[in-house]
Amino acid sequence: MTRLSSTARAAVPYLPLGLFAALGAILAYVWKLPCRTGGWNNSVQTYANACYTDIYPLFFDRQLHTQNPYFADVPFDKQVEYPVVLGEVMQVIAWLVRWMTPDEATQAVRFYDITVILLGISLVVGVLLMAAAAGPTRRWDAAWYALAPAVILAAYINWDLIAGALSMGFLLAWARGRQVLAGVLLGLAIATKFYPLMFVGALFLLTVRTWKWRPFLITMGSAAAAWLVVNVPFMVLAWEGWRRFYVFSQERGIDWGSPWLFFERKGWPILGSMDPSLLGMISLALLCLGIAVLTVLAPQRPRLAQICFLALAAFMMTNKVWSPQFVLWLVPFAVLARPNWKPIALWQVAEVWYFFAIWLYLLYQDEDTKHLGIGDNVYFTAVWGRIITILILMAFVVRDILRPDKDLVRQAGVDDPVGGVFDRAPDRFSLA
Repeated sequence: MTRLSSTARAAVPYLPLGLFAALGAILAYVWKLPCRTGGWNNSVQTYANACYTDIYPLFFDRQLHTQNPYFADVPFDKQVEYPVVLGEVMQVIAWLVRWMTPDEATQAVRFYDITVILLGISLVVGVLLMAAAAGPTRRWDAAWYALAPAVILAAYINWDLIAGALSMGFLLAWARGRQVLAGVLLGLAIATKFYPLMFVGALFLLTVRTWKWRPFLITMGSAAAAWLVVNVPFMVLAWEGWRRFYVFSQERGIDWGSPWLFFERKGWPILGSMDPSLLGMISLALLCLGIAVLTVLAPQRPRLAQICFLALAAFMMTNKVWSPQFVLWLVPFAVLARPNWKPIALWQVAEVWYFFAIWLYLLYQDEDTKHLGIGDNVYFTAVWGRIITILILMAFVVRDILRPDKDLVRQAGVDDPVGGVFDRAPDRFSLA
């Protein structure tokens, strides 16, 4: 009874944050209601109400309503273009709704509803894990993840919140010194969405600075093992379906939201004519090199959340695709890296503007709805608004790294709440 009481008392501070996250999940569901009743079958209504989601159409387009797309004999472009954890989450829910009703239209709506319940739970879990990782002095920073306007608008476009919960679980496990668990969660996160791979680089750079190799290697080994456990069965039994994600990622052209689309549409030399995959890799490599130099030159070891944020932001800005839901990746790490409301609020304004701009721009692509949309010039103000506000956030984080006395987290007398073995670790390798 005493143990139960102490556990309950420890959970009390997190209850309001859990309720805020649940409220954010409900508001996100309400936002999509104009389309849930059939609007997804009408692109004009979908874009005009800004309630598009991948969940409903992919139920049909990826054959989820009839078979397992990894193993099915379907055209390559009809196979699921996601890593296996996410693909099988989709498949299990599809099995469930097919068992519940034979009517395909009803199945699709129930597929959306059950998926949304899972995503809402993932948001709540992600917020609570983020709050625990941030520590008692910065716990309330997690409210940004729960109720940020861009999070509410983009929450149910795709399945990204599942990877978000796994990423926050990895961060908390690392912070608590649970390297094996941290590795397992990181491996599962990478097998759900690819972006958590950027956190490997952040761990490596801080390991070089502190020379804490054993925890790093244990975590990487556990991550590799977890990734292999969930991937190898599909690699062996459904090679074509398994490799669909990797082939699609390689062959996919420039898409909405990417700065490379601006350079291409405007006909810029080199930036607008070279292979976007090559441009993206070169620019990402240069930014990562800059982050590495910053890490070893900083007067004090940077915090893990700061390096994770910089690496993830670099990955997003150099990618040939930048979908509206990618904001879900960055919010928790931006807040953990620099919990100052002014630049975060400015960035949220830019993300909200982009969220509406992309749907208006898609309306502009059709002659019948062109009068309802916006053209290239207005749309690209939204694209660059996101880039510029994220660059501002990155600049503040770099300033905090170079001048630790400006770091709001360290001003509270702590070193690195999510750092785990890096927290208060002495420097073993530094060029400062």
